[in-house]
Amino acid sequence: MTNQTMRIFFPLKVTSYLLNDYDWDDENPVELSSEEAMEYEDAILTAITNENRRRFENDRGLAEYIENEVLNKKVYSLYPSVEISDGELWGVMTAGLTEALSGEETAELLEFVVGLNRDGYGEVLKQYPIKTPDRIIYVSFWDSDKTYSLKTEQELKKSLPAPGHDGPVMGGI
Repeated sequence: MTNQTMRIFFPLKVTSYLLNDYDWDDENPVELSSEEAMEYEDAILTAITNENRRRFENDRGLAEYIENEVLNKKVYSLYPSVEISDGELWGVMTAGLTEALSGEETAELLEFVVGLNRDGYGEVLKQYPIKTPDRIIYVSFWDSDKTYSLKTEQELKKSLPAPGHDGPVMGGI
């Protein structure tokens, strides 16, 4: 059904509560950096896979909720996940497209994903704890921080340093 894929990346907000002798320490939550959150990629992926199985009864995933008729026909499927890119854990929505999107349609899809992350699918993950051997984590696909933004895969790759580049290079004499 699909002949193209579009991947949309966004920062995750991962809150951690350490386990103590009896329960988890809800008095001292710690927000993990995207680098620290990489350690929990497998646990987060398992939680997302379980939620996807529970929630989706068809092969379209979140695309079934797209109200714009034209966009709904072009975006056949839409599934959430997480992925490590350049040493950071990112949230990812993968859209299976039946045909290329115009610039306006891409903007509309990005806005739809923001809504899903803020009030929909992302809200579900934020409410259920993911238990790991040493802590409980909550994952949010949304952050009200003003720096929160979505990036297409192409935009993300453009913003990453070139391979082998370790920072500024000082010139010689």
